[in-house]
Amino acid sequence: MPEEIKPDPNQATTQEGQLAAERMAAGEERPAAVDTEADYKASKEFSVSDIDKTGAGESAAAAATAPHFKVSEPEETVTTATSDANPDDYREMAKDVNPRLS
Repeated sequence: MPEEIKPDPNQATTQEGQLAAERMAAGEERPAAVDTEADYKASKEFSVSDIDKTGAGESAAAAATAPHFKVSEPEETVTTATSDANPDDYREMAKDVNPRLS
């Protein structure tokens, strides 16, 4: 069901919009009819392409997104933390940075 647009020249943000609203209010120009239901139904037709409705769409998408170069497999690396550091070394560095820590 189309919605009726009621033009109001005072709400127009541009001079062109104001003139169009005045012409519509005077009956010189017909207001646009907006049918949101029909627009929504028409948009549903465009939401899925024809190729995506078939199995060819999946293979086309895979081919389009496939890498062009060989991608190496990641190797897992194991890192272990060792506690061979001497805390006194860090205290000395802290004293060098901030002498008030002495």
